[in-house]
Amino acid sequence: MVKRKSVWHKNIEKARKLMGKYSKKESEASVYINCSFNNTIITITNKQGNTLFWSSGGTAGLKGSRRSTAHAAKKAAKKIGNSARKAGLVRVDLFLKGIGKGRYGVAKVLRQTGLKIQKITDITPIPFNGCRPPKKRRI
Repeated sequence: MVKRKSVWHKNIEKARKLMGKYSKKESEASVYINCSFNNTIITITNKQGNTLFWSSGGTAGLKGSRRSTAHAAKKAAKKIGNSARKAGLVRVDLFLKGIGKGRYGVAKVLRQTGLKIQKITDITPIPFNGCRPPKKRRI
C-alpha cells in the first residue's frame, strides 16, 4: 500500500520552493522600462544583470490596442512593484527607453509601491546622423 502525502505536506513543499526562490535577499536592483508604441515592458534585474521579475501590458491582463495605453503600463508597474517589495527590494535605479505612453507614470507607481528610486536614466537610442533623406522631387 502506497502512503499518500496529505494536502498539508504539499503546501509545505510549495512554501519551501518559494522560499528558496527568494533566499538571497537583495536590496538594490535595476528597473528597465521599454516603452514602445504597442506595449510597455518592465524588467527588474539585479546588479549583475540577471532578470528577477518582468511584466508588461499583456501580462497585466490587457489585450490588443489597450496594451499601449498608460493605464496598462501603470497596471504592470504595480504588479511588478508589489512582487519586488515582497522579495525584499528597497532601492532601484530606473532606466527608461522609448517614447511610448506611460513612461513617467510607471516611475510614479513604482514609488507608490514603496521602492526608493535612486536615479533615473534615459537610454533611448538617438541617431547622430540618421537615415539618408529621400531624393529631391523632380517636376
